[in-house]
Amino acid sequence: MKQLYRLLFSILPLFGFTQNYSMAEIPENLLANANAVIRENTENYVLKSVNDMTVKETKVITILNKAGEDFALVAIPYNPTTKVSDIKVELFDSSGKLIKKFGKSDFSDYTNNRSAALYVDDRILVFKPVATNYPYTVKYSYETNTSNTVYLNNFLPYRSFDVALQKSELTITNNSGIKIRTKISDKPLAKVSRSEEGNVSKYSYENIPALKEEELSPSIDYLLPKVEFSPEKFSLAGKQGDLTDWNSFGKWYYSQLINPVSSITPEISAEVAALNLSGTTSEKVKALYQYMQNKTRYVLIAMGIGGWQPMPASEVSKKGYGDCKALTNYMRTLLTAAGIPSYYAVIYDDESVISFDKDFPKLSGNHVILMVPTEKETIWLENTSQKIAFNHLSYSSHNRNVLAVKENGIEIIDTPVYKPEESKEKIMAKIKLAEDGSIDSYANFVFTGGQYDMNLKFFAMNNDEIQEALKNRHYHLKIDQLKIQNLTNNRDDAKIVYDLNFKANGFSKKIGNDLFFPVMPYYSAVTFSGNDERKLPFETAFPFQDDYEIEYSIPEGYKFSEIPKSSEINTEFGSYTINYNLKDGKLLVHRVLTIKKGIYPVEKYKEYVAFRKKTAGSDYTKVLITKL
Repeated sequence: MKQLYRLLFSILPLFGFTQNYSMAEIPENLLANANAVIRENTENYVLKSVNDMTVKETKVITILNKAGEDFALVAIPYNPTTKVSDIKVELFDSSGKLIKKFGKSDFSDYTNNRSAALYVDDRILVFKPVATNYPYTVKYSYETNTSNTVYLNNFLPYRSFDVALQKSELTITNNSGIKIRTKISDKPLAKVSRSEEGNVSKYSYENIPALKEEELSPSIDYLLPKVEFSPEKFSLAGKQGDLTDWNSFGKWYYSQLINPVSSITPEISAEVAALNLSGTTSEKVKALYQYMQNKTRYVLIAMGIGGWQPMPASEVSKKGYGDCKALTNYMRTLLTAAGIPSYYAVIYDDESVISFDKDFPKLSGNHVILMVPTEKETIWLENTSQKIAFNHLSYSSHNRNVLAVKENGIEIIDTPVYKPEESKEKIMAKIKLAEDGSIDSYANFVFTGGQYDMNLKFFAMNNDEIQEALKNRHYHLKIDQLKIQNLTNNRDDAKIVYDLNFKANGFSKKIGNDLFFPVMPYYSAVTFSGNDERKLPFETAFPFQDDYEIEYSIPEGYKFSEIPKSSEINTEFGSYTINYNLKDGKLLVHRVLTIKKGIYPVEKYKEYVAFRKKTAGSDYTKVLITKL
């Protein structure tokens, strides 16, 4: 009897804590920078066999203020192979008192139409409980049963900035006999606690404060610790597969997902034949690629085997649309019909670099591109854009690796590395200063690399929209008249070019009869705050170079009174040079700012801010001209 009492008293405090959702139970350190606090989060996976898995999820989250409202949303995805049951939602006030209970009938059922997909067989149940006062707490739970055993979610403390965690636990009960590979990535923020007992594995995080997003913060994925899981045998939409290693997985991927939708039909053969391809392999690939671009448009298709299988190449050929999977596979099939081998390549497309682990095979990635090996170089094709240049990957696809799917397995291959000078904005400008303080600017702009990507948007705009966008870009100038000419997207060399002529008032300021003006007219210099309270590392995710050459002509009857000194700054983050020369009564200014790609520790942030302040100060240099 005494042992029974001891057992009861040992269980009751824990039970009481997990059911007490009063604000008073949240540790003070978890309230700092938080709009919401995850009180409890439990995920219980039971892997019964290669095609049978149940998942029970319970989450309790306290919404602290209006900015945290989005975290109260309950969204439960499902599809033909994933059934949902036992849905419960409870709403509590700040003292932990139960206000109301809800069930499945309170949810709305929608097509899970990500990115306005044309075809999708995923659905989602959505419900947002409403409370009249902050803070309040939402508790919800549900159970899913699925035959898609390839999906064991990554275990993270949370997935957003401004959220704190009190306790989270993930349990995997493996009754299948299938080996589950595990990868633990601890970070300075937290380390996971892990325990094993028989076929049950438990992982947990506790008392992790919220991260506040700061200037140049890396992505939340980079900052957070996580545990990843990958079963060596799995099922996806009724297709059983092997994740023992990348080659086994690649063979399954090719035979089950790619090859069945890659038939070369008579129509596809006729398409290729009609192009009368000739020249080098690169020239043939370019001709086929630009033909494909001109024929197709991007539409998200989220059907098929788990959303991972492309729609058949023959369907893309007939209908003229598809998503990244479909368009890439169609392009691959066209090349195959032309006798040119290429490889469907899965990638993580993200500003922060996310690469695949060569020692941890897993179904993952969020985008697909095409890799074409040739006798001279590897050609990379981004197939979702009808405007992007040949052999050009966007800046969010560089500096990482891809899973190149081949008949005999997967090869992990690095994409190109962007150097800052390959991601350039080049300006050649002539500026005429007027005595009334206005200027007439005549400039040629050229964009390459990532800066090419950022300017492709112009080709989806009409002329009025382009003019408005350029006025907004040069918002610090009082533009009176603006004209853009010769706007060109060079899809052969990945260059965007245009001539921009404008008149701006109030550029020069008067001191008596003299005039002074800032040396850099086109953009307002970027500076960053040197916050002493900064907590996070920082990332310069976008390597670039801005190269400006400007020729200034001054009004008749004036002269340059003093020419600023040329200067140069070199740091581990990048460099800056500005040179001044006087020639034939005109001032020539050549300014080059180079920013390298990198992630740096928080201790170096002040050095980076100091570098950018120096470059901004130099950009704000004033030039004085005096009246004769």
